[in-house]
Amino acid sequence: MCRLIAITSEEPLSPMAAINALDVMREGHDGSGVGIFLRDLGGPFDSIKDAPILSGVFSEEGLRRLDAYMMNIGFMTKYKLTIKVPKIPPPGVPKRDIYLVRAYEYPEEWEEKSQDELFAKLVEIRLTLRAMGEEKHDMIVFSFWPDVIMIKEIGDPMKVAHHLKLDRDDLRARVIMAQGRQNTNYAITLYACHPFFVHGYSTMTNGENTAFVPIKEYLLSRGFPGYTGYESDSEVFTHILHYTLHNLGLGIEAYKHIITPLQDDAIVGHPDGQLLKQLKQSCRKLTIDGPNCIIGCLPDHSLFMAQDRKKLRPGVVGGRPGMYAFSSEICGLDAAIPSRDKSKDFQPMHIDTAIVGPNRQEVKICSQAESLPLPH
Repeated sequence: MCRLIAITSEEPLSPMAAINALDVMREGHDGSGVGIFLRDLGGPFDSIKDAPILSGVFSEEGLRRLDAYMMNIGFMTKYKLTIKVPKIPPPGVPKRDIYLVRAYEYPEEWEEKSQDELFAKLVEIRLTLRAMGEEKHDMIVFSFWPDVIMIKEIGDPMKVAHHLKLDRDDLRARVIMAQGRQNTNYAITLYACHPFFVHGYSTMTNGENTAFVPIKEYLLSRGFPGYTGYESDSEVFTHILHYTLHNLGLGIEAYKHIITPLQDDAIVGHPDGQLLKQLKQSCRKLTIDGPNCIIGCLPDHSLFMAQDRKKLRPGVVGGRPGMYAFSSEICGLDAAIPSRDKSKDFQPMHIDTAIVGPNRQEVKICSQAESLPLPH
């Protein structure tokens, strides 16, 4: 199994808050990799929330190709965070040239574009850069999006964090998601490392999804360029989240109705029975097969946790107004937020979704047995 930790805080935190929580859960991951997602950034990024940030790993030649490509399409560097690493990495961590975090200014001719148009172009550019990197093996691109930084690497999470000096003052965020990976079904590749991100949505998962192939095929047929890659069976959870909220216009409360529909007899007596019946029929190819514990982040900075029907993967949420955490284990939650009322900790069951909104004041529990809010 993997281990997951997500923290949402009114005050920007260091990624080390999550890394330390992963470290106390180290018996649940084998040190084969770590992925970190940062959003609602602090430090120097706090004043440039609208600037798209490119996150990835580059060789020297890859960086030159990146610079040529970005300048050619009119993007100029606005701010960059330089991660200089020792020439000799710790055992188990590959030698890399450059870990890139760079914020850009949009091309002047894009000033009249709508936000939807800008976001579509960012997806297009990220996919182009990924393809360029796969061709020459000199670029690995994780994200290209405003107010988002992603860092991924093979190796023990704590060793990677010290190697990359993630305790630096200019790397802070109010939302942090991190996964300590245990390599099981797939080769160790950074594109298979959680968290995953597409078009403003991110998820990470502890578990496996044996319904991966039909889900992937359905998503590929939707015509959205961002539904691609799929080097992990868990990446589809991010894309289903995007499809549910962005394409179907439903809220996070409906996500579990898509991935784990209620049994037919429960739908019959449900206040939204007709809608749920239609969703179950039309989205049946998006039904997952677990067990899975899913933690995700929405564009408005809400965090959530959901379990599938089998619920054989642990998960708990707790905290205090202004700061909450979602963790695979109680000890991880204790490391992240030791000063909390532990009697209010909540472990979502198979029909629950636990949500902490952008105001970070409480944990909201939604049940599949309840009525759904009206679509936005």
